[in-house]
Amino acid sequence: MLQKNQIIDLAVTDMTHEGSGVGHYEGMAVFVPASAVGDCLRVRILKVNKTHCFGKIEQVMSPSPDRVETDCPVSRRCGGCVFRHVSYAAQLRYKQHFVQSNLERIGGFSLLTEPIEPSPQIDGYRNKAQYPVRMQKGKLAAGFFAPRTHEVIDCHSCLLQPPGFQGILESVLSFAEKYGVLAYDELSGQGLLRHVYLRCGQQSGEIMVCLVVNGSGLPHEKELVGTLRACNPSIVSILLNENTRNTNVILGQRTRLLYGKDHITDTLCGVRFDLSPHAFYQVNNPGAERLYGVAEEYASLTGEETVLDLYCGAGTIGLSLAGRCKQVIGVEIVAQAVENAASNAQKNGITNARFLCADAVQAAKRLAAEGVRPDVIILDPPRKGCEAALLDTVAGMSPQKIVMVSCNSATMARDCKILAGKGYTLVRCRPVDMFPHTAHVESVSLLCREST
Repeated sequence: MLQKNQIIDLAVTDMTHEGSGVGHYEGMAVFVPASAVGDCLRVRILKVNKTHCFGKIEQVMSPSPDRVETDCPVSRRCGGCVFRHVSYAAQLRYKQHFVQSNLERIGGFSLLTEPIEPSPQIDGYRNKAQYPVRMQKGKLAAGFFAPRTHEVIDCHSCLLQPPGFQGILESVLSFAEKYGVLAYDELSGQGLLRHVYLRCGQQSGEIMVCLVVNGSGLPHEKELVGTLRACNPSIVSILLNENTRNTNVILGQRTRLLYGKDHITDTLCGVRFDLSPHAFYQVNNPGAERLYGVAEEYASLTGEETVLDLYCGAGTIGLSLAGRCKQVIGVEIVAQAVENAASNAQKNGITNARFLCADAVQAAKRLAAEGVRPDVIILDPPRKGCEAALLDTVAGMSPQKIVMVSCNSATMARDCKILAGKGYTLVRCRPVDMFPHTAHVESVSLLCREST
């Protein structure tokens, strides 16, 4: 049995879906962060369980051909870019394997996934950042939570974010220090500034600044507006969001406009979208165009179909398909996102789309009761996947095609297996890399109704 602090030599032969390398020592699986398949390492054992243990690299004795020098000083501590130390080609291989193994292991499918779609941009691709603000070592710290903790890794310049975000974040922190605005403390519930939320339109260049506070306002709000406008002329929206709850949810329900407009505008797949703070929008704009392009390819619309877009957010997928089908019906539970979707349709002159604010399960039942029989259903669920009741309702509507867009290939495989038991065949699946340097990967799956 391995012991804590024991030093071992280990060959890394596989990669976990969370981005840790895996090797075996005397039959025991050893998980090592910041390693690469093909590494030969000297490893210190940190924690021992009955069937596996965890270690850290003491020395890279023989590096993997995939290994590269990391260009981020905090990547090993912040836990975001778990693949910053390997080549992008290797990242794509790993992610392809993640999706394929989940289809086989969880779904029981023998279907081979199609070659992964790479991201057109591998740095600076994110259009949104949510920086927690805390008091650490006597000063304000803002950046990203360390893995499985709420310790803030102080980082103002993230390589995944647009360069302009750094100056805005530092202007907010300077303002807070100047006027004695205290950072929120999770344990006591005291302090005011919780998060700095930044969003930009990659095509429009417009920037939104939303400060999340533990209260109803900030001191010297006019000075804050002046400071931010002087910092970056691309800022067109400054908002204050109130969140006084003891929760890990970042945004509260009430948002107040301090300057400009209550949204930003961006263009995706040729469609203009208004985006409020609560509206879902893919964080990688050029990557999203590839993702939705795969969904469109799988839907293979002729212009005569009724498309039901569940979990539609601000309507991005449905509106991008509206010009190639008879009608689109979008469903989303976030009221502000539905308002954005309806407004987006109107502003783009799209007249064959309507949107419902409802839970996806209840909306699908309502549409079924109305006699709506979609030809194609688009599913873009959260990471937890689809509820069993929703899959029952979707299958009961008997669409010819179901196109599932998923950010979690494990729940995708599970849901596809359930749909396979309800008369659908998994025909195609393609991974799409929307999040270079991280362990996350999107997938698009096509299920077709079996002929009877």
